[in-house]
Amino acid sequence: MRRLKSKKWWGAVLLAAIAVGPLGASGCRGSKPPVQWETTAVDRGRITARVTATGTLSALVTVQVGSQVSGRVQQLFVDFNSPVKKGQLIAKIDPQLFQASLEQARANYAAAEGNLEKAKVQAAQAELDFKRQANLAERKLVAPADFDTAKTNLAAAKAQISVNIANLQQAKAALNQARVNLAYTSIISPTDGVVISRSVDVGQTVAASLAAPTIFVIAEDLRKMQVDTSVAEADVGKLTAGMDATFVVDAFPGERFKGKVRQIRNAAQTVQNVVTYDAVIDVDNSDLKLRPGMTANVTFIFANRDNVLRVPNAALRFRLSADVSAAINLESKGAKSGDGGGARGEAAAVSGSRPGSGAGGRPRAGAGGGSSAADEAPDRKTVWVLGGGVPRPVKIKSGASDGTKTEVVEGALAEGDLVITEATVTGGSKPATGGLPGAPAPPRGGGRPF
Repeated sequence: MRRLKSKKWWGAVLLAAIAVGPLGASGCRGSKPPVQWETTAVDRGRITARVTATGTLSALVTVQVGSQVSGRVQQLFVDFNSPVKKGQLIAKIDPQLFQASLEQARANYAAAEGNLEKAKVQAAQAELDFKRQANLAERKLVAPADFDTAKTNLAAAKAQISVNIANLQQAKAALNQARVNLAYTSIISPTDGVVISRSVDVGQTVAASLAAPTIFVIAEDLRKMQVDTSVAEADVGKLTAGMDATFVVDAFPGERFKGKVRQIRNAAQTVQNVVTYDAVIDVDNSDLKLRPGMTANVTFIFANRDNVLRVPNAALRFRLSADVSAAINLESKGAKSGDGGGARGEAAAVSGSRPGSGAGGRPRAGAGGGSSAADEAPDRKTVWVLGGGVPRPVKIKSGASDGTKTEVVEGALAEGDLVITEATVTGGSKPATGGLPGAPAPPRGGGRPF
């Protein structure tokens, strides 16, 4: 009776082992690792391509008014923000020293005139003596030495007249210089405008020995201003003279101002190995809201497309990585034979069509799972479209971009297609024991199964 119960127990164990056998065999193959796809639908809309830069506002013409002479500032007639006219007196240097120099120059000039008159009189006297000696010499009544002396004295008197004339001209020049220096003590506005800066105060001494010290800075007309922007060398080729530009300033954050590019200067500016170019923008400031020195955040719009097919930039950057490709191939190998080879065929098509893959869908050494940048033109891109759970590559020609989405000029993309922006492999193959959980592995070799 006990032998019969033992046989029944072992029979139950054998039936359970037979039933669980296929599960253990499938566990040996491992579970397929799922791939999580993140997609975005291709749509239609507007693409606005722009370049941004930072600049500084300034007046079209800014004049630095200085002093030609050194001295103490005696009086200031204008201050900050004062409107001035051309020829207006705006400051005065103490003129006492220059008036004294002028009086001295006048005295020197008068002395030079007197010396010239004296030389002329002496020359006339020398000429009379020479004529008298000449008459006596004709009659042999004077010695030849006396005649030669009279002749020499006449020549010297005439030369002295020339010297005194030169001295008179020097005195006249010194007199004019003294007058000019005295006139320079009055600081005159050279243009119509507004005083935007004052650098001195009354009583301060300015020195003009090496360079003219700046007293005022005058902006010619604040109703017309300009913005000097620093455009990166990668973006300067997108700008042209005459194109529209907009900018905002911190003083009026809710208002956008308009301008027009006047010129793009060829002089490059290099700061910490960063090369920029100055794009000058003309701005109408009729309401006088803008002030010199304000920082402007400028936007240049160089392309505007309406109702175009758009693809996200993340889809242009996406490439199938090695682990995603391995997961797709593992999924195809783990498919049931009853599927008719459909899953295996789709996965093989992905691995075979993906650039950089070799036999069996394995990526070749050096291939990044997609077309390299060297193999594609700058406007030729590859996007991956998800259809039926299987990705496929699509070649497109890109156009303008706004930094988030890019225009599709050519390619087999349609509105509503799901393009892949990211793929993540989660999970992995799970090792199996080959039988019941917790049961020992089946014996190898000569063990005879029940």
